[in-house]
Amino acid sequence: MSTPASEVDLVDALVPLHAASPLHAVRHQREKVVAATQGSYDAIFDPALPGLSLAERLLAAQTVARLSGSAALEAHYRDRSDGLPEPAPAGERQQAMLTFTEVLTEHPVQGDRAALLKLPAAGLSTPEVITLAQLIAFVAYQVRVVAGLQAMAEMTAIDPAGAQPGQAPPDEATSPFVHPANLPQPGEPMRVNGYTNETLGWTAWLPVVDLAWATPEQLAVLESSHPKAKTSDYYRVLVHQPRILHERSLVFNAIMYAPGGLSRAERELASAAVSRVNGCVYCASVHAQRFEQLTKRNDVIAQLFAEPQGAGTTARERAVVQLAIELTRAPADFGPAQLQAARAAGLAALEVLDLVHAVAIFAWANRLMLNLGEPVFPA
Repeated sequence: MSTPASEVDLVDALVPLHAASPLHAVRHQREKVVAATQGSYDAIFDPALPGLSLAERLLAAQTVARLSGSAALEAHYRDRSDGLPEPAPAGERQQAMLTFTEVLTEHPVQGDRAALLKLPAAGLSTPEVITLAQLIAFVAYQVRVVAGLQAMAEMTAIDPAGAQPGQAPPDEATSPFVHPANLPQPGEPMRVNGYTNETLGWTAWLPVVDLAWATPEQLAVLESSHPKAKTSDYYRVLVHQPRILHERSLVFNAIMYAPGGLSRAERELASAAVSRVNGCVYCASVHAQRFEQLTKRNDVIAQLFAEPQGAGTTARERAVVQLAIELTRAPADFGPAQLQAARAAGLAALEVLDLVHAVAIFAWANRLMLNLGEPVFPA
């Protein structure tokens, strides 16, 4: 079996990133993301985690990596499986797990209530289902982080200036924003193609943790995750696996709220773009709303809801959206060519890294929101 994950940083090893390289220095400016990504891996693939066996978890992870076209991650999970007892012979349980894994990997919007409930019908407990859902979503995140960094490493090898601050593009808009007459004012409700900037509810398709029976660890994780976590179906269903939820919250916060680098508004735009591509109405609504709150604009959100391809009111916005589309849809094909527009639009290396992280974390977030419950529109 390979070296235990906690002894190395897996992403650094798989890219690979050497300690003396400029890109290693850029990545480790986001040390909280580095640590929480590794912490999530360690939590999900902890041999002592009850429920799904480690062999079952590694088989699912290998499946995600293979279907996503990530040779490095597929080899890693295959190597970690060496020497472990084989999973139980393929039966209803294993087939249900692999089918769910394939759907969430390739077509997450198809992972509906009927798809999810085939897992408990095949004998998986609710905590086991949550482990599997988090695992699939996490490996989808890993795939995109590794692909983005590999593309950055190749670009840096081709263009040493790839690790240096970018320059503002000459055609960047400098005139004051004029609100389009055909759109509602920023902050007002907007619905386009089934997507909206309104505040939505969300309801789980699995039993949520009853606070009266929650463990001290579960309560502590809920209290640290979000001010409204104790009343949220989303957090109360994920807290069936508290350690995994805790690590995932650390990753999310480290990516979305890190100081410097890519602007908060551009992270929100990328998040909305990924959610639109994946068909996650709930996540698209949250991050469209946050973009509007930060920028006092909704023109690019209207474009995104209408058609993601080509959305953006400036070269920089179009580059952010295009990178989000390409890394979301085809991580196996993501390379230096897919970074050219972002670099030409003036994004520095740390900004590109922040953009890759924002895209990757919504590969994770969308797969939880789409596949464990459904949005509830206001009356």
